[in-house]
Amino acid sequence: MGRIGALTLFVMRGLFGLRPFYPRVFLVQLVQIGWLSLPVVGLTALFTGAALALQIHSGGARFQAGDVVPAIVAIGMVRELGPVLGGLMVAARVASSIAAEIGTMKVTEQIDALVTLSTDPMRWLVTPRLWAAIVTVPCLVAVGDIVGIMGGWLIGTGSLGFNSTTYLSNSWAYLEYWDVVSGLIKGAFFGLIVAASGCWWGMKSGRGAEGVGRATKSAVVAAAIGILAANFVLTGLFFT
Repeated sequence: MGRIGALTLFVMRGLFGLRPFYPRVFLVQLVQIGWLSLPVVGLTALFTGAALALQIHSGGARFQAGDVVPAIVAIGMVRELGPVLGGLMVAARVASSIAAEIGTMKVTEQIDALVTLSTDPMRWLVTPRLWAAIVTVPCLVAVGDIVGIMGGWLIGTGSLGFNSTTYLSNSWAYLEYWDVVSGLIKGAFFGLIVAASGCWWGMKSGRGAEGVGRATKSAVVAAAIGILAANFVLTGLFFT
């Protein structure tokens, strides 16, 4: 419980330590976390949507329900697969990067130098990363949802015999507003978990290359488990 409390205080301090705010650092993190994660999130969503369409068509054909492919692909992507897989891909790429960067700064005493220069390391290193992840991961989830649905559409129209217009109309017809919004809210929470894990373990990094490596590994594992656990809790809150 002591570590959970310390982590909670760490995150609260990072979220609300906005003065002074460093816009240049924040913009750099928007690019690092958001824009540079777009290819891996997009490719993951594309292949996931395509594979999901194949699986649903194969399973639905046993019950003469193959026509539900567009609706289930769309709902599955925006509710679950888009946010979760997008979050996990960002965790693999970003949590490790943040932990390694901050851990290396700690090992080389750059964080101590910030303190010497009267710069709060939390506000310089942690706050911009937390808010950049909260802003960008929902955007990545939205792009992943669209790309995933398009992956299902490519397979549906190219291999499964669906009419293009009918497929797209059925995809949107069964989606509800809350399906999309709930996935974006999940994305914001997942972004916070990813950035918080990277910053926390980076700040707690041990000395030397081994310490930085251990912090990097711990950040990715913690972020992945946190995303899956948070997804379960949020799904229960949103849809029960």
